[in-house]
Amino acid sequence: MRLLLLSDIHANYPALEAVLRDAEARRFDQVVHLGDALGYGPHPREVLTALRDLDARCLLGNHEQMLLEYAGGRREKQGSVVSAALLWQLGRLSGSDLAWVRSWRDGVDDPDVGARYRHGTPVSLDAYTDSVTAAREAFAQWQGRLAFVGHTHVPAVYATLNAPVGEWIKAQTFAEGGSYLVPPSARVILNPGSVGQPRDGNPHASYAIFDTGRGHFEVFRVPYDVARTQEAALAAGLPPVLAARLAIGK
Repeated sequence: MRLLLLSDIHANYPALEAVLRDAEARRFDQVVHLGDALGYGPHPREVLTALRDLDARCLLGNHEQMLLEYAGGRREKQGSVVSAALLWQLGRLSGSDLAWVRSWRDGVDDPDVGARYRHGTPVSLDAYTDSVTAAREAFAQWQGRLAFVGHTHVPAVYATLNAPVGEWIKAQTFAEGGSYLVPPSARVILNPGSVGQPRDGNPHASYAIFDTGRGHFEVFRVPYDVARTQEAALAAGLPPVLAARLAIGK
C-alpha cells in the first residue's frame, strides 16, 4: 500500500491543490491527514471538502481541538492571531463540517500498516517531536515501531534501534525533499511536513508518500501560488502576518 501523508494544511487550498496534482502522478492508495487541516488560512471549507472527497483518514490537530472548544463555548476568546483565524473560520463552517471534525480522533493505531498516527508525538496531541531529546522521550513512552506525526511543520525522520532507548537517536530533515528507507532493526517517527505553512525556510508545500511494503518514506516539495493564498487571507481580514509568513517558509 502507498500512503499519501498530509499534515498541517492550515486552510491553504492552493497549496493542497498543488500537492494533490503532484501526488496523483506518483500514485497512492490511501490518504492520511495528521491534523491541523484548519487554522491560520482563508480556505477552511474548501480544504475540508477536498479531504472528504479523498475519503481521507483525518486525525485531530491542536487547531481543530481549539476550534471545537470555541464552537462549544469551552474556550475564552483571546487576542492572538491563532484565535483570530479560528474564530473567522468558525463563522464559515457548516454544521456538517463541524460534525465531521468532531469525529476526528486524537491518535489512531493502524494494524494493517503497523503504525500509529497522531498529530504531535506518538503519545501526545500537542507536544512536538522537534529534536533528538523530544524523540528520545517519545520513544521511551511508546513501544511501537512506526509512527507518523505532524505539528512541527518540518519534514523529518527520527530513528532509534529496536531495543531499549539509549543514546542512539538519528535525525534527518528534508528541506528540499528526499527519501528514507526504514531499517528493519529500527523504530521510527516520520513527519511529512506541512502542506500549507512550511517552517523550514522553504515555502514550497511539503507532503510524503510511504510505501508500506518497502518501508520507503519519500518527501516531496511542491511550489504553489503563494500570492493567491496571501490575497485571499488579506481579503478575508485575517492578520497580515499570516499571509506574509507564507512567502518565506517561516
